Amino acid sequence: MERLIERSLFASRWMMAPMYLGLALGLVILVWVFLVELWKFALIIPVMTVNDAVLGVLALIDLSLAANLMLIVIFSGYENFVSRMDLDGHEDRPDWQGEVDFSGLKLKLVASIVAISGIHLLKVFMDVKKYTPEDIRWMVVIHLVFVISGVLLAAMDWIANHAKSLKKPKLVKA
Repeated sequence: MERLIERSLFASRWMMAPMYLGLALGLVILVWVFLVELWKFALIIPVMTVNDAVLGVLALIDLSLAANLMLIVIFSGYENFVSRMDLDGHEDRPDWQGEVDFSGLKLKLVASIVAISGIHLLKVFMDVKKYTPEDIRWMVVIHLVFVISGVLLAAMDWIANHAKSLKKPKLVKA
């Protein structure tokens, strides 16, 4: 009975696979939105101001970072929680794939969220007249919460890894 329960629990990891496929479909949606934004951006080239150019590029970078974040979650999540991808011989396989553990995944997620939040904040600063001082204050506070959360998460991981290394027996060289 115990063996059946354990095998069933282990097999339940495959319930995550449709979620990663759904994220891949979400990536398709992001590509579509990117192309729409790029088209809108290209249409205003004849009358574009410097601010328009910077805001347009920031919007494209923002979408690109969100897509990168989705890829990190899809690849790392699938490999950490479902199954290894059998792509060892593939020439285009990213170097980090298969090496990002859950701790690394958390840090990459937080770093991506901070970068996306920073780009949103930069877009706000580029078009500051559209926002009330209170809106800007809240956006800065939210961004700082993301930054502080990222630093604290990194510190907690460093402490946990440092504690693990202290528990390992040290080899004495003869």
